[in-house]
Amino acid sequence: MSTSATAPAFRLEQKRNITGSFPGPKSAALNERRAAVVAKGVASSVPVYVQDADGGIIVDVDGNSFIDLGSGIAVTSVGASDPAVVAAAQEQVARFTHTCFMVTPYEGYVAVAEKLAELTPGTHEKRTVLFNSGAEAVENAIKIARSATGRQAVVAFDHAYHGRTNLTMGLTAKAMPYKTGFGPFASEIYRMPMSYPYREENPEITGTEAADRAILAIEKQIGADQLAALLIEPIQGEGGFIVPAEGFLPRLAEWAKANGIVFIADEVQSGFCRTGEWFAVNHEGVVPDVMTMAKGIAGGMPLSAVTGRAELLDAVHPGGLGGTYGGNPVACASALAAIETMESQDLAGRARRIEEITVPRLRKVAEETGVIGEVRGRGAMLALELVKPGTKTPDAAAAKEIAAACLAEGVIILTCGTYGNVIRLLPPLVISDDLLSDGLDVLEAAIRAQA
Repeated sequence: MSTSATAPAFRLEQKRNITGSFPGPKSAALNERRAAVVAKGVASSVPVYVQDADGGIIVDVDGNSFIDLGSGIAVTSVGASDPAVVAAAQEQVARFTHTCFMVTPYEGYVAVAEKLAELTPGTHEKRTVLFNSGAEAVENAIKIARSATGRQAVVAFDHAYHGRTNLTMGLTAKAMPYKTGFGPFASEIYRMPMSYPYREENPEITGTEAADRAILAIEKQIGADQLAALLIEPIQGEGGFIVPAEGFLPRLAEWAKANGIVFIADEVQSGFCRTGEWFAVNHEGVVPDVMTMAKGIAGGMPLSAVTGRAELLDAVHPGGLGGTYGGNPVACASALAAIETMESQDLAGRARRIEEITVPRLRKVAEETGVIGEVRGRGAMLALELVKPGTKTPDAAAAKEIAAACLAEGVIILTCGTYGNVIRLLPPLVISDDLLSDGLDVLEAAIRAQA
């Protein structure tokens, strides 16, 4: 794996292998069964059904092996069947699967909270509450901010994605497919301009100036004294892996602190070593008041967390936070094991190595083809924005065709972006250099075919 830490051993051969056309007969049969019983509103981007997965490989029910450059949308950062996570889950399942922490608590929940207090930025006293999904974490972070401040207004940003519940749909910027037809949405949500360096009208605007632009709009439209929380993804996910200009996040955090506003960092997709740091805010030394986490936290088990300043979380009355499955004991055991794997294998360092391999190569392809407007991201959270050559006009069709061409060769990639024109790369952090390079070979060929 080419890091200083111990490389993992895998059950499955780390090699792509397409045995025939797909979806194969078994996947096709499962698709027929699905059509009869699964709601059409649940869509899948890949038309094959998984039988096994390990490291950077997914094997379908027809025996095809695919290189996984999506990690279940940044969830299986330690691999889809990390031995430590599997062992921890098995041991916990044999003891008890559930009691409900709100009824009869257990050590695993407390241990996860202790670990998050250690890992998250800042030396202040912290508290944690656990949930099941990223959307739940975001929704509860807003509840906490409103309770602690006595205010109601919340600011989110252009291109944001925060979830699919009613409140988090209101926070999410993109209408289709996330919001269309599902309103009305929660009130007292305001949207402000994001720092999107590639698409700024003024390409010379600094991160601090972009933050001041948003602050001025907040003060004019809402009033700082009415604002409970400012919510932002340090690197936007579904919006297109947008990395704000340097200085944007620190300036917003500074202004929020000065005005008694809760600064919430949504690290659901960017957290847990994905960007080459434990959390994306660490790149600029930002210390949020509250953080939301999920996805990579538990090696594929459903778990999310809100961690923040003790005085904020403790401001909520007893019984005001919780949920039947929140902090499930099996998920907590898996999280502790996944975090141990991240530490022992230095997966933050591995993410930086993935960036070192991937970014120079893709920038060369961008220069030579003209169909990539920008290569961006950090660590193993990387993106290509596809445009019409010689313009900045988004080319969603090209992104879709490249994804399809990669799949045909046995490489799974994901698309995203407000305009549907961004290819996002989220490989498992345990992927080997050789397997990553093979996947990039396929991706490069698909991009060059568009030129």
